[in-house]
Amino acid sequence: MTITQLQYVLAVAEYQNFTLAAQKSFVTQPTLSMQVQKLEAELDVLIFDRSKKPISITEVGKKIVAQAKNIVNEADRIKDIVDQEKGFIGGDYTLGIIPTVMPTLLPMFLKAFINKYPKVNLIIKEQSTESLIRNIQDGHLDAAIAATPLEIEFIKERPLYYEPFVGYVPNNHRLAKSTNLDPEDLNIDDILLLKDGHCFRDGVINICNAQKNYGEEHFQLQSGSFETLVNLSNEGMGMTLLPYLNTLELDEGKKQNLKYFNAPSPAREVSLIYHKSELKIQITEALKEVISGIVRGAIAFQDVKIISPINK
Repeated sequence: MTITQLQYVLAVAEYQNFTLAAQKSFVTQPTLSMQVQKLEAELDVLIFDRSKKPISITEVGKKIVAQAKNIVNEADRIKDIVDQEKGFIGGDYTLGIIPTVMPTLLPMFLKAFINKYPKVNLIIKEQSTESLIRNIQDGHLDAAIAATPLEIEFIKERPLYYEPFVGYVPNNHRLAKSTNLDPEDLNIDDILLLKDGHCFRDGVINICNAQKNYGEEHFQLQSGSFETLVNLSNEGMGMTLLPYLNTLELDEGKKQNLKYFNAPSPAREVSLIYHKSELKIQITEALKEVISGIVRGAIAFQDVKIISPINK
């Protein structure tokens, strides 16, 4: 039994196809198939049921796959130990970021990080929270940046910053004359929302839960872009809520429509999340240090109330 054989088993288990697993493992299909068969022969069990399309994992195979993940992770940890002992911070590092954080946060820290750690090959992927969690579990992401708390057993959360929600209220809106906002002022029926699947959308809904309904008939629009929501607000279609960092990019005319919340301001917690196995932890710590240092100077709010990213 070899680590390579276990890696091939994990690839087949994930893709449920020997040809695709071989492509993802950068070997020929006959090579991968032969190594998996050798392992099955050594163990005297079938890990995969090849009679089905796509192939399935046998009951004993499921137990072998679960143990293989642990063994491969522990093997990877040996390289981490050596790198940490040598003080080496480098190599490939795959980072996922949710769509409502990527456009504002990435330009703030990326250049500083690659300048400070030029030996790290940072691979960045924009994904939904659901995808981030799944890919962390499957080992396709080393870490991710997402709204928390998520409270998932195998994930460790390290808060980076707390980002207040800010109201964007056009001149013709019922709240236009308000100096500041309170959650009780909000009515979900006249708030433009991000489309379903965005945790920021769920946070807005959680702020509005149990708030009064004004009984007015309004349309409901869901978009994937804060810019679209702002533009539609300016057309009199309703108000919206923005993350604080997004408001910094607005032109002066649009900033006149911003309404801040009275303290404590509703806010989202944005964290660096990763598997509790803590592989490549030296790069994770370096990333957290750079991001926290940069964002700390951009967000000065102190009195905030964290809103859950989970729609309850």
